[in-house]
Amino acid sequence: MPFAATALTEAARAAGADRVETFEAMCQHQLERFGAVLEGDAVVACTQEAPLLTEVAADLPKVSTVRFFNIRETAGWATEAPFATPKLAALIASAMLPDAEPTTQVSYKSAGQTLIIGALADAVAVANLLKGSVSVSVLATSTAAGELAGELPATRDFAVVTGSKVRATGWLGAFDVQWQQANPIDLDACTRCGACVKACPEQAVDASFQVDLQKCKSHRACVAACGEIGAIDFSRIEAERSGRFDIVLNLTAQPLFTQHQPPQGYFQPGDDAMARLRAITEIVALTGEFEKPKFFDYRPRICAHGRNRKSGCTQCVDVCSTRAIASRGDQIEVSPQLCMGCGACTTVCPSGALSYTVPRVADLGAQIKTVLRTYHRAGGKDAILLLHDGEQGAAAIAALARHGEGLPARCIPLALHHAAAAGLDAWLGAVAYGATEVAVLVTPSVAPEYLITLNAQAAVANRILAALGYQGARVRIVDERELAFPAWAETRGLGVRVAAGFNLSNDKRGTLDAVFAHLHEHAPTPVPLISLDAGAPFGAIAADADRCTMCLACVGSCPEGALADNPEKLELRFVESKCVQCGLCQKTCPERAITLVPRLNLVAEAKKPVVLNAAEILYCTRCSKPLGAKKMIENMAGKLASHSMFADERSKARIFMCADCRVADLYSEEKPLDIRDLPR
Repeated sequence: MPFAATALTEAARAAGADRVETFEAMCQHQLERFGAVLEGDAVVACTQEAPLLTEVAADLPKVSTVRFFNIRETAGWATEAPFATPKLAALIASAMLPDAEPTTQVSYKSAGQTLIIGALADAVAVANLLKGSVSVSVLATSTAAGELAGELPATRDFAVVTGSKVRATGWLGAFDVQWQQANPIDLDACTRCGACVKACPEQAVDASFQVDLQKCKSHRACVAACGEIGAIDFSRIEAERSGRFDIVLNLTAQPLFTQHQPPQGYFQPGDDAMARLRAITEIVALTGEFEKPKFFDYRPRICAHGRNRKSGCTQCVDVCSTRAIASRGDQIEVSPQLCMGCGACTTVCPSGALSYTVPRVADLGAQIKTVLRTYHRAGGKDAILLLHDGEQGAAAIAALARHGEGLPARCIPLALHHAAAAGLDAWLGAVAYGATEVAVLVTPSVAPEYLITLNAQAAVANRILAALGYQGARVRIVDERELAFPAWAETRGLGVRVAAGFNLSNDKRGTLDAVFAHLHEHAPTPVPLISLDAGAPFGAIAADADRCTMCLACVGSCPEGALADNPEKLELRFVESKCVQCGLCQKTCPERAITLVPRLNLVAEAKKPVVLNAAEILYCTRCSKPLGAKKMIENMAGKLASHSMFADERSKARIFMCADCRVADLYSEEKPLDIRDLPR
């Protein structure tokens, strides 16, 4: 790498290192020196020889921890490497941060009970490879008579059944599989004596001990030959059967799970011999107890999915590529066993009811803040923060360094669990911390729905940045194929004059409020209002005063507390900064008096309640107790005027009484106030 030792030392010290040691061949000639200088907590800027260096460190009593990170492909092998000292400092500072607090774990238990689905000969061949390592069952499938070719194994080492129309739900350790019995012969009960083969006059039963229903003429000689064993029963055809398995290996071309990312424990290698071998290798290891992080937190209290059987926000359900999220009435239910941690649901969640935990936004924000602050202190300018996943995205960056020009000196890569795991709060937070561009690297493995979501969220961010005058500053979704072309990173945007000093928090709306306030304060054009497209998570509502009856049903439907009443006056009040544009108020309003107004209001008054509508209060005609909105009660009286229960004037007058007075009036002989005497 074209770095002088002094440049590396300068970068490490700028990042806060207590002591810096530089090596030229630590993995070979300088291993002895590596062991001699290592002590305490160490961070090693090399990943290639991590196993070897870990082994060396394990034998040293003075060493507490050793962590590794990569600067070779991310900063060293690049055309602009001689100018990458600020980026080096940023990468070193990021590597020196303490690990985030561990999150809750999700457990799987698997006894290795494996179901192999496929053509008989194919499935049996794979079952014979696995039978010594895991418990195996075979579900032989066919789509037409005579397609179930092959012979049963000579010894009954595993169960074999036949079926069609296979369905499955679940995950590793808990797959529920249903299928229809495809043949009259139950191979579990069959003793394979061959009596049915000899008895059949049409030779409709072969060595697979299955009946070819196209040849069968219904003589039922096979049934008689089977006798008391009872393995043959033509009434079994299309009977529903089911079973629970820990692992499912599907050798057919028909997927049992159609989502972009199937559950753990499900394998569909197709006809590829190498893919099958990899699947077999993985299955053998899937016996025991396993854990993975619970990638999300859910706060149902502020979830805008639904209220009172009205559907509101469904973005998390729509975007989930593993179908881990389902609607359950007014709330959602997330299956942590199905969740693979993409984080797209937390990115689209407008309220923060779903939040990401690996890492939490507060931890990611601290990392972004440290990286950008260190970069700027080391003399860096016009920083691009490149967010990528830690596997395929990292591999694409490494490939660029090995075969291309490498990343620009101002482009700082930051690994996430998944490219979709960060959203508006982290992206615009990075801009507030001084980045002029945030790029999100997507690889071909990213689900199509994630691309749609990321582009939609980026459009909102860019609309806000452009309106505030941050020319050229943007959030960009970068396809892996664009990395090889320097043009994607050539634009230099206009960033904030003063980097933010606050920390991002796990409260999404609170974080966004702080970010917007900082961007607005230092904006070249600090406009108060920014119009947004429908579907944006910010905005106001407009209430048609002529149609609104002040029933306040909208207040009860608002999950964010953006709508409220006034305990002292009959008023409908609204706090714009709390509104997530879920539309529940609009769908709940019986008068269709509410309209959504997508926009971002950056003035201080957006956090204060404003009165959308007020109404005159009508009082009980008997006791003068406040009864409700005059307009609402008069509308109700008008609608009930033609009802038979309110045919006489006395009954109509009770509409204008409180509940207690209505009862009293029913049992009173006192003449009530005539409806014609009521004030208008």
